Amino acid sequence: MASSPLDLAPVVPVVVIEDAADAVPLARALVAGGLPAIEVTLRTPAALDAIRAIADGVPDAVVGAGTVITPAQVEESVAAGARFLVSPGWTDVLLEAMRASGVPFLPGVSTTSEVVALLERGVREMKFFPAEAAGGTAYLKSLAGPLPQARFCPTGGIGPGNAPAYLALPNVGCVGGTWMLPPDALAARDWDRVEGLAREAAGLRVR
Repeated sequence: MASSPLDLAPVVPVVVIEDAADAVPLARALVAGGLPAIEVTLRTPAALDAIRAIADGVPDAVVGAGTVITPAQVEESVAAGARFLVSPGWTDVLLEAMRASGVPFLPGVSTTSEVVALLERGVREMKFFPAEAAGGTAYLKSLAGPLPQARFCPTGGIGPGNAPAYLALPNVGCVGGTWMLPPDALAARDWDRVEGLAREAAGLRVR
């Protein structure tokens, strides 16, 4: 895999899986559509089993764990096969656990001070969350001047309409989103539709 989830595809699908049996066909649809990096959020009891199933059953997928907020979750996620970690925010305790995991990680930030604090700790790649609520493209554009060494995966309120504006920024490597995973398609297990939406998302890169 690439050294960073920021470099795998323009969009990282943020997946909430209720039934681990859906994990493999869902991941196959996303990979077939051109989105190999898949963030499975630890918001459901099925999440770790889903990560394990994707890691074992979809070799072309690069599965990661999202909503990681404790060192225990870091350990469990990596043991399940997660190849990257994403958190909505960070503390020094969580940061050290992610660093010790040996896999790439994206700690979440929403303020300039948090970005500076991570840069001070040697971390240059971050999740910007909640992107739209925290200032959107205007905020990230403002950060690029004084803090050009920081790179971001903005997530939160991003869809096909505004994703290109984020992807056009020099400090954005990719965006995270859920729009290629509409609830009705997931409920119907309409993997062909998911694949088509993933293909459209994969074509959003503007550079």
